[in-house]
Amino acid sequence: MDNKIKEQESIPVSKVQRAAKFIKTGAKVGGNYVKHYAQKVVNPSLTKENLHNNNANDIYTSLSELKGSALKVAQMMSMDKNLLPRAYQDKFTMAQYSAPPLSFPLVVKTFQKHFGKSPDQIFKTFTKSAVNAASIGQVHQATLGDKKLAVKIQYPGVANSVSSDLKLVRPFALRLLNMNEKELDHYMEEVEEKLLEETDYILEVARSKEISKACSHIKDLNFPGYYEDLSSDRIITMDWLEGQHIKEWMETNPSQEARNRIGQALWDFYHHQVHNLKQVHADPHPGNFIIQNDQTLGIIDFGCVKVIPEDFYQGYFSLIKRDLLINEEELNQIFYGLEFISDKDTEVEREYFKSVFKEMISLLGKPFHVDTFDFADNSYFQQIFALGDRISNEKMFRKSRQARGSRHGLYINRTYFGIYNLLNQLGAEVNTTKPEWLESGVKI
Repeated sequence: MDNKIKEQESIPVSKVQRAAKFIKTGAKVGGNYVKHYAQKVVNPSLTKENLHNNNANDIYTSLSELKGSALKVAQMMSMDKNLLPRAYQDKFTMAQYSAPPLSFPLVVKTFQKHFGKSPDQIFKTFTKSAVNAASIGQVHQATLGDKKLAVKIQYPGVANSVSSDLKLVRPFALRLLNMNEKELDHYMEEVEEKLLEETDYILEVARSKEISKACSHIKDLNFPGYYEDLSSDRIITMDWLEGQHIKEWMETNPSQEARNRIGQALWDFYHHQVHNLKQVHADPHPGNFIIQNDQTLGIIDFGCVKVIPEDFYQGYFSLIKRDLLINEEELNQIFYGLEFISDKDTEVEREYFKSVFKEMISLLGKPFHVDTFDFADNSYFQQIFALGDRISNEKMFRKSRQARGSRHGLYINRTYFGIYNLLNQLGAEVNTTKPEWLESGVKI
């Protein structure tokens, strides 16, 4: 970790303190807009680039001091590259790796509260500074006997402020995401449920062990062991996995064969979870993966897991078939079931939303339509971004009286586009294995 990053001595914990921080940031953002429009009077050709840079900087600085749900939302938005101007993407991506860490006295306080001891009384060695700090917690390196361990500590107050933080971040999200209010509220409900789960470290350890065991047969994957006696609802102790994040690893100029190997492991990991386990690691950002020296892929964080309901799975994945040989009546049933259309829609709205979602899912399904897919193909990603841009600017979406799509689709879409983005960073070509029912063309 870069020790020049200033450590935080405290976090605003009460609702009043956190609300005050949001209000102050809102005022700064408002001031940036006033300044921008004043300058535009003098210089009509002025673009919004400076405005976006200033806003991204002010919002990120504020959220990184608050930590928790608001910072997590920023991190999620940076993954959905077609949602935000580049200034926000670049700044919010930092939430995946390098939020300002907490100072050691606050770490000791958390240990005293949960174990009645300081980390130095539990471990043989324990780094005073965090080696990694993200949105919900930070990681320290420790040793015990001959084991090297990673100890993840949740920031104080994060679990109790999820709901109130999401209400406070709502105005920023509305402005930045260009969504209508109903759609955003629908989105935030699912986000809140997942974030509350993500602050429950006992649940995370249980899921980590369960999914690691269920995926242990997959080639070129590695998982840390977890230590329940050294974990609590706010602290997780696991094996330390040596290696590099994707960006660092790519800087070593690995061979195409090595990139394909890591990419295949990533694809196989997600394939097994989605189609066999029906629950999936739904936070595929680069900070959650380590590429080890033996060219295996280490999975180091199971905080966000999406359980896929059977009826949603059947409707959603039946749409990714290459030749959508489903009669109109059946297709309408699927679209109603997935909440893409509803009885409140006019005929024009129904036809419009059906065609848009068919296009969207057909694009998502492209890698499934061939035996191997080259994720280094940037033109494919340009199509995805262009579709996202087009939809976000179309009146039908913005004026829609209801949210579009089942809330279960939010994390599934995010998961797939997240995996595709990682595979694109790797420049990997992978064998896109399919579930048996898709290979055979039978109905599920």
